[in-house]
Amino acid sequence: MAVESVSSAAARTGWTRHVLLGAAAVAVCVAIAFGPGADLSADGRVTLAVFAVATLLWMFSPVDDAYVALTAGLVLVVTRVLEPDVLFGSLGEATIWLLICAFVIASGVSRTGLATRAAAFFVSGAGTVRQLVHLTTAALVISAFAVPATSGRAALALPVFVALARALGGRRRVVLALALVFPTVILLSAVATLIGAGAHLITAEMLAHATGERIGFVRWLLLGTPLALVSSHVAAELILLMTTSRADRRIPVRVGAEEIGEAAEVRVTGPLTEPQARATTLLGVVVVLWCSEPLHGVPPAVVALIGTIVTVSPWLGTIRMKDALATIPWTLLLFLAATTAMGFALASSGAAAWLGRAVFDPVNGSGAPPAWLFLGVVVAVSTVAHLVLQSRSARSGVLVPLVITAAVGAGISPAAAAFASTAAAGFCQTLPSSAKPVALFHTVDGAVTYTSRDLLRTSAVLAPVTAALVLVFALLVWPLLGLPVR
Repeated sequence: MAVESVSSAAARTGWTRHVLLGAAAVAVCVAIAFGPGADLSADGRVTLAVFAVATLLWMFSPVDDAYVALTAGLVLVVTRVLEPDVLFGSLGEATIWLLICAFVIASGVSRTGLATRAAAFFVSGAGTVRQLVHLTTAALVISAFAVPATSGRAALALPVFVALARALGGRRRVVLALALVFPTVILLSAVATLIGAGAHLITAEMLAHATGERIGFVRWLLLGTPLALVSSHVAAELILLMTTSRADRRIPVRVGAEEIGEAAEVRVTGPLTEPQARATTLLGVVVVLWCSEPLHGVPPAVVALIGTIVTVSPWLGTIRMKDALATIPWTLLLFLAATTAMGFALASSGAAAWLGRAVFDPVNGSGAPPAWLFLGVVVAVSTVAHLVLQSRSARSGVLVPLVITAAVGAGISPAAAAFASTAAAGFCQTLPSSAKPVALFHTVDGAVTYTSRDLLRTSAVLAPVTAALVLVFALLVWPLLGLPVR
């Protein structure tokens, strides 16, 4: 009877939430249909209503984010706001193919154990706690160039953390520091590359559709890598200072590569195996070709496709095609395609311009606002957005169209504003549910590594620091690297 009562209560709660969400969606649609002024077209009203309802569902509904995005795209096609070719064609964008091929290459590299071997090489050189934390940070930053998506990098890094935790034994505070450092650095270092997160692809495509300006692989690398390095090491140092005492940091550490290899069940000493040697060569060639695109002119997606063919080839490859394709997050790709189409609809229908004026006019005031004020608002909103929108890609899908439009009205470079927003939105480690890497390292082998209180305490310091770093880079560093503010 008790079980039935709990089940009935849960069912009632679920129905209540669905009813409230439905009522809120209807209210939003009615408000948009009759509320906005005459300067918003009928297509703009439909697009704004679909966008608002999708955002509500992303925030409060248990329904899969990709399902919501695809349904929203379908509604826009049925209402003739979008042409079917726009929705379906977004799945064929070069950036989508780049991500698909990057996942295949990463699966081949992971299969050989090369990533774990590289991590063991870095970490085993540490003699102090501070060296261990920063060498771990460096290894995690480097992994962003080889493994796409933060969740994939977290899964590969977990055995390394387990080995370190065992080697450190009873040094609880040092283990806590490492447990917080791993997901934090994985999330912050993703900004280094275009393939570091799906949100980056959304930003690149929406910016290209809205303004014609594209941030390609090499340009993203040039802009994102310095921020990834600085923010990751600053965050690691702050976590170390907040979680350990001076006495903890004085005691030497000794972590052998063999211990990491045993935890990951990978051979990490001796000469490279034949598959590892092939994977090293392939990865090196692909990364060099990606970084030298201005010299040879071959698009990154084509380079990645060549690498994919080699990765799954019967003679030179390290993984079968069937197994490699199974590692691709198809749901994420569909979500990226659908949100890109939604962004195009927001821009082409005038909905983004209307909403951007409504949201950012108070900042703009009677004239163009100072760049620091406009970008400060964008960075602040993007930093805290993870508290209401847990999906990083959904945050970009919601924020980037508005930021681009508002930036045009404020006389700010849309590319600079969109890049700053996406970089700031990479901070998402306030709660265990805020990001998959945070949830993955929250409980390891059945043991809780850090509490919600630990996350909140570190987030209270890291959030303003990382936001300030993004703002400093947007105003002072990125203009020197070819991304002016105005």
